[in-house]
Amino acid sequence: MSKRDYYEVLGVDKGADQKEIKKAYRRLAQKYHPDRNPEDDTSAEKFREVSEAYEILGDSEKRGAYDQFGHAGVDGQGGGFGGGGFGAGGGDFSDIFGDVFGDIFGGGGGRRRGPNAPARGSDLRYNLELDLEQAVAGTSVDIRVPRHINCDRCDGDGAEPGSTKETCPTCQGMGQVRMQQGFFAVQQTCPTCHGGGEHIKVPCHKCNGDGRVRETRTLSVKIPAGVDVGDRIRLNAEGEAGINGGPPGDLYVQVAIKPHPIFVRDGRHLQCEVPINFVDAALGGELEVPTLNGRVKLKIPAETQTGKLFRMRGKGVKPVRGGAPGDLLCKVVLETPVNLNDEQKDLLGQLQESFNSSNSHSHSPKQTGFFDSVKKFFEDMKP
Repeated sequence: MSKRDYYEVLGVDKGADQKEIKKAYRRLAQKYHPDRNPEDDTSAEKFREVSEAYEILGDSEKRGAYDQFGHAGVDGQGGGFGGGGFGAGGGDFSDIFGDVFGDIFGGGGGRRRGPNAPARGSDLRYNLELDLEQAVAGTSVDIRVPRHINCDRCDGDGAEPGSTKETCPTCQGMGQVRMQQGFFAVQQTCPTCHGGGEHIKVPCHKCNGDGRVRETRTLSVKIPAGVDVGDRIRLNAEGEAGINGGPPGDLYVQVAIKPHPIFVRDGRHLQCEVPINFVDAALGGELEVPTLNGRVKLKIPAETQTGKLFRMRGKGVKPVRGGAPGDLLCKVVLETPVNLNDEQKDLLGQLQESFNSSNSHSHSPKQTGFFDSVKKFFEDMKP
């Protein structure tokens, strides 16, 4: 059966550059990969076809021969899928997997890293809970962080001082082994050297051949003023030690803030509730209210209703990334008096009689309006 044109298979023009060809292959490989289409019997054949097309067009030398002579110019080079497995035609198909399927299946992308190449250490995260006052004003705190560091006995080599390493007999120093299943070749980390490519005859007594040991270190962290929930502080090179001489990772300090007994933070603003008695609410007065910088006076006008908000400008939080400080929003809450003595009860009774004998509409307009609405509601229900 005649083969389809490779450009047609990948859906690109003959003048397409390598970037376009690779992009087209990524898309089709993801679409037709058999692992993603377990119930589609045709996916394996389509995957084989696009992979063969990419192996030819993705190689400038093979592509030149194909452009000049067609399939006849590359017969025997196009993937070797007939019976010899991947790479039988001279191309290194594992490089294609390293470039493409590393991105698809989370392998990190790019070319395969050598077994003994330096690798950066992992980043770490530390959850730090602060008081609101600490977050607003800024502070310095000491934290204890467990992490891996290079073993000082073997200097990160993994071998007992004085002993030597030898090439891994299982993978011959490659760090990976290949398993053939039909026309699929699966490449896995070597179970003997765990990807290192070398076999340690006498492991280091301190780190058991790992090259790293675990320690808990105390670090001082400077908290800038104005940090909020979810902010992160990065400490460079304070993460896990690198592998084979690679650089260490970073430590990220994740900020959380404890609930405050008085204030609730909303970005750069603060909110609080201020209880007042009904005399101050009716006649007006002056109260002391707290802020994070001390007490301030709050003037309550006469006839203040419960739930009214008073804004105190500039008494909130100065944002960590700059800008003007926020405001403090004080919500007054009318508090009903409790534990009244006889004299107080008598005075309140006299006040109630005074309300009843006068025009109550003028004293409690909301209450009057509510009951007028209730009365109208029931009257409208009558037939």
